[in-house]
Amino acid sequence: MVLSPVVFGLVFCAALCHASWNAIVKSGQDRLVALAYAICVPGLICGVGLFFVPVPAPESWPYIFLSTVVHCGYYALLLTAYRHGDLSQVYPIARGAAPAMVAASAWLLVGEALEVLQILGLLVVCLGIVSLSRISPFARGRKEWRDGETKAIFYSMLTAVTIACYTVVDGLGVRASGTASGYIFWLFFFEALPLGFATLWLRRNALAAALRPQFKMGLLGGLIAGFAYGIVIWAMGVAPMAHVVALRETSVVLAAVIGTVLLGEPFGRSRIFAAVLVMTGSVLLQLAR
Repeated sequence: MVLSPVVFGLVFCAALCHASWNAIVKSGQDRLVALAYAICVPGLICGVGLFFVPVPAPESWPYIFLSTVVHCGYYALLLTAYRHGDLSQVYPIARGAAPAMVAASAWLLVGEALEVLQILGLLVVCLGIVSLSRISPFARGRKEWRDGETKAIFYSMLTAVTIACYTVVDGLGVRASGTASGYIFWLFFFEALPLGFATLWLRRNALAAALRPQFKMGLLGGLIAGFAYGIVIWAMGVAPMAHVVALRETSVVLAAVIGTVLLGEPFGRSRIFAAVLVMTGSVLLQLAR
């Protein structure tokens, strides 16, 4: 079964949107506030929309709550990774390592045999991640590690763990829900609550000053962030999960391009090439299933 043209087009647009809102967060004056906009704007919209969508089946509620918890960890780790590293490095490592972790865990923990294509995919992903790890540290010809470089790689890999977890949880949850729209709306509403309250508390002494400068870009980031993951969840409910996730991985190359071209991050060609390796390996892993 292959993706229909409609699903293909929407998932590719979602990949572009996901890379874009990450760029908005990375370049934001206050990354916590930028991330809060990206998550809370669709959360508020979905909160209003709860009255107009079906209620998910009871079997899906554990998935919704588990995904909410995992997403909280994901947001915290993502902010920490962006504090230490560039978009064109952090994003491809975090997104690309996730499918490799799933495949490796299935092999090591469950004894699930890997096909030749999966082994090749793992090797290519690892090569791409190693390239991203080795290219970035040597800034402008200097041979010492840049400040925070090790932390950037470390937190990127931890972020990948949360991505692998919530992808599987949401893929199973939306299929158990009986209603993709209901699952998406309730999930977005719940996951916005902890981040929203945390931002209000942490910026309570200068909330208006923190929110006002980023309002326009934050609103844009929120709209495209909601579209990006909402489409992916919907697509996993109507099309093969592996094919959807494989196409979704094109975002790692898009993020590398955005980081180097629009944000002016160093090592542009090298990082884009490394991101292509990560994407290629991830696609091989998904399509080998």
